[in-house]
This record gives sequence, C-alpha cells and structure tokens, in this order.
Amino acid sequence: MKRAWKWIIGIILFVVVVLVCLTWYYGRNWQPIVETRLKEVVHNATGGLYTLKYDRLDLNIALGNATLHHAELIPDSAVYQKMILEKIAPNNRYHIKIDALKVRRFSLKDALSDKKLNIKTIIFEKPEIHLMSEYHTFNDTIAEKPPETLYESIKDIFTSVNVKDVRIDDVAFKYSKIEEGKSSDIDLDRVNIHVHDVLVDEASVSDTTRLFYTKMVEVRIPAFEYELPDGFYTAKFKDLLINTRDQNVLFTKVEYAPKMNKASFYKRKKQNVTMAVLKFDTLRFEQLDFRRFIEEQQTIAAKVQIKNGAVDLYQDKRYPKKTANKIGHSPHQQLMQLKKLLRIDTLFVDNISVGYHEFSAKYQKEGSITFDHAQGTLTNLTNDTLALQQDKYMRADLSAKIMDAGKLHVQFEFDMLSKEGFHTYRGTLGSMKATPFNRILRPLLNVEIAEGHIDKIAFNMEANDYKNWGEFRFDYKDLKINLLNKPVQGEEKKAKKLVSFLINELLINNGNPDAKGVYTVAKVNYTRVPEHSFFKTLWQSLLDGIKQCAGISPEREARLMGAADTAKETVKGAKKVVKDTGRFFKNIFKKKDKKE
Repeated sequence: MKRAWKWIIGIILFVVVVLVCLTWYYGRNWQPIVETRLKEVVHNATGGLYTLKYDRLDLNIALGNATLHHAELIPDSAVYQKMILEKIAPNNRYHIKIDALKVRRFSLKDALSDKKLNIKTIIFEKPEIHLMSEYHTFNDTIAEKPPETLYESIKDIFTSVNVKDVRIDDVAFKYSKIEEGKSSDIDLDRVNIHVHDVLVDEASVSDTTRLFYTKMVEVRIPAFEYELPDGFYTAKFKDLLINTRDQNVLFTKVEYAPKMNKASFYKRKKQNVTMAVLKFDTLRFEQLDFRRFIEEQQTIAAKVQIKNGAVDLYQDKRYPKKTANKIGHSPHQQLMQLKKLLRIDTLFVDNISVGYHEFSAKYQKEGSITFDHAQGTLTNLTNDTLALQQDKYMRADLSAKIMDAGKLHVQFEFDMLSKEGFHTYRGTLGSMKATPFNRILRPLLNVEIAEGHIDKIAFNMEANDYKNWGEFRFDYKDLKINLLNKPVQGEEKKAKKLVSFLINELLINNGNPDAKGVYTVAKVNYTRVPEHSFFKTLWQSLLDGIKQCAGISPEREARLMGAADTAKETVKGAKKVVKDTGRFFKNIFKKKDKKE
C-alpha cells in the first residue's frame, strides 16, 4: 500500500513537472509567434486599415490568461483615403486606446487541436474610444460582391471563436461626425458596456437570436449633455440604458431646452419664432429593431412610452414673425417627409402637460393655455408606405384637463397617403367653470370672463390643407364678460361697467340655449389662412364654432374686438360719459342689414 502511494505521488509530481516545463516553453517560444499572428490578423481582417500596437504581451498558457499592456488600435488615414477612391471605405472608423486588455481562461488545447478559441472573459481597462463617422454615398448602393464577414476573415485561423463575457467599464467615448471636412464632436464619459456570449462561426452570422454575433449587449451612459450646433438649444439626459436582448432603450430625465432664458432667446433671435422646452422623466423604446437601426438608421419599435413630463411652447409678439406658407407642413405630412423610415406600433403618453404661452405686444403681458395630465395613445405612427397600404390611418386618442379643470377628450385620424393632408378630429369637453380661460384672455385680449359655466362642448370635424368643416356644439350658461383697461374712478368706472353690461346684453348670448330657449348648433366651414400652422388652424376652426353658438356674427365680432379699446376713449371725460357711451353703442348696434 505504502509502495502504491509512492507511485501515485511520483506520477503526480512527474505530471506537474511536465506541465511547468510546457508552460515555460510555450511562454518563451510561442509568445513571439502569437504576437506576430495577432498583428497579422488585425491587418488582414481590416484590409490594412488598422494597425495594432502594444507595449507588452503577458502569456500564461497553463492558466489560459493573456494581457496586452497599453494597446492601441490605430486607423491609417492614408489607407482610408485610398479606400474612399476605390469606393470601399466604411462610414465609420475607430481609434482605440486601452491601458490593459485582459483575456482570461482560454483553452490552448482546443485552439491547437480543433482550431476553436473559447474564452471566458475579456476585460478592457480604462479604454478610450474615438468613433469617426464620415458618410459616403457609395455605401448606400448594393455592392456587386457582398462584403467579407467576420467569420470569413478568421476561418483560416479558427473555425469558431466564443467569448462568454466582455466587460468595458468607464469608457471615455468620443463621436465625431465629419461633413465637408468639418467635424462636430460629442464626448461621453463613464460609459459602461457589457457584452454576453459572442460567437463567431459559420452559422452565427445568420442566427436571428444574435445581434452581430452577440446574445446581448448592455450599455449604460450617465449624465449626457450636448449643445446643438444652432447655439440656442441643449439636449441632455440623466441616464441611458440599452439592452439588445430585451430590445429596450430607456432614457431618464430627458430635457431639450434653450440654454438661455426667454428674454435672451428672443433678443438673440430677433424674431417671433416658437421657443420649445421639453422635459420627460421617462422615454422608453420597447422591442426596438437594433439591427435595422444600426445598419440603416431606421427606427422600428413595437412600443414607445413618454411618461411624467411637460411640453411648453412660447411665442413673443413683440418681435416680427417671419411669414411662410404652412400648407403641406401638418404633423402627419412632416412625418411622411422624413428621409429615414419610422414605424412605431403604439406611442403611449402618460401624464404629460402641454402649455402654450404667448407674450402680447399690445398689452405687454403673457397669456397661457394648458392641457394638464395628458394621457393616451398614438397608433400606426409610420411613414412606411408599404405598411400604410394595409392601414393608411395614423390615430391619436388623447385626454387631458384643460386649464387643469375640464376633462378634454380628443381623437384624431390622419390619412397618411392623402395628397391634401386629409384628417379628422372629434372630441368633447366636460363640465367646468369658464373663468379659468382668463389666464389667456386677460393678457392677450384685455377682456375677462366675470362668470359662466360650460356644461359641454362636442365637435366632429373634417379637414385638409385648405379647409376645416363640421359640426360644433357648445352648451353653456350665465356667461358674463368684463372689458379691462387701466383702473378708473367715479363716473368713469360706472361708464366702463355700462359698456360691459351692454355688450353682455346685446352682443353675446349669455347661454346656449339662449334666453328664448333657442339652441344653436354651429356649422363650421373655415377656410385656412396659408400662413397659419396646423394647430392654429385647428383652434381658429373651433373658435368659429364657439362664436356661432354664442351668437357672435362677423359684424358683431369686429365691434366687440374694438370695444375694449374704444371704451377707453369713451370713459375719458366724467361729464361726457353718458353722452359718449350712448354715441358709442349707437354706432355699434346701428342696422347694417336685415340678417343680423
């Protein structure tokens, strides 16, 4: 027994000695071979575009470990220019620096006997990645010969390469977009990338469960901020999480806003353009086709969610507005004009507030109208003409609290293939007080609703580039308005009240049905002003319905809109108040024709 143990221990010691000797031999004699072949593979696989440099290669065959110290992958600009002339240059180039590239637990036996390279982990330490993107039109054409796959580049060395995990932490990433010789840059710090199960073999290139040979790529980008080239806006987010296995993209704390305040924005613009501020807690893409997005810059997703945020639009009428024909520029028409394909099955809106704010040049005040806590869906959001052949309508079903008071529910249908931009919209507004609308009426029109109650609004409209038409119902009661001007005293104040009283009694129906029980249903047939935007045209169409239901004819509207200014002159002299007021209203209500 004792003799047997001696043999066993002797054999084990012999094996250990042999392994140590083999490790020492391969470490000394294979290292130069590995270094030569490694650089050769990089050069040949990239058509000479890249060169691999490094300070030292540590190779431990016994443990299956290798470490490249201070490695650098360098693109050759001369080779790239030559590839451009030959029309074979890729759009993207990379310059990569790494403090250390660690390869852990690879099998030398499999690599030698079966030409299969299996690696457990690859770790990049302190990597710096510079991606240079330069668009070439020849890459849009179909090549006569398909490009060589990664497998075809390595098949003479290995029949398969499998890496279980690749970790790239705290990457310093720089993206440079080169156009006409000029470069615009985006810098990102502390990017973390985890790649799981990379397999390069004859079958993996066509494996639909893999994205570019990988089972999963997970990316986290923190604290991103980018100043747009226009010099006015910045875009930023707190975190971006990407997972190709789950097909999800998640942005948190997204913001698109001017980098200066409103006053500075318009002072620099010197025009009454729309200033936009967008802020969202969550922007999520689900079931995103990463392959189509990366290869063709096409955005195809099953679901997109925008949650908890606000959209605020501002205009300042103290500055001149550049007039332009807006025909053909409605939202659905602009979507169809996108150069890249977009197809989103459903866009979910969850708790988003939308506000429109306008500064009046006439009254030097800002008025606002808000749609609070908006939620709903947009479906068939696409410019894909093939998909639209099956269903040509993009639909929106949205609800919100207008002025944080009345419940508004609106449904849109957009004919995406209509040459004249045909669309429909219908909706309802529930019971609410009328006075919240003073937030926009006082600053912009210098009038206010003293009292009034909206029972219900309902509309059913059709529209195209040139007209909006349909039926509008407005049920309300006890409507009273006040004309506003500077504070006045004594008989002047009484005269202003008299003006408001006569307007309420003679120009506007204080309810629908009116005092005689007559109920008015508006028949809207509004002709679009070509310079008006889609949303302004929509509002003007609904306003036409409101005016009809309130009994305001075009003639009465002209007199009403001039009343606030004319009343200011009417109340100037205390002794002439009654006389002037009488003359004022005699002019307003004199008979023009038999129809009014």
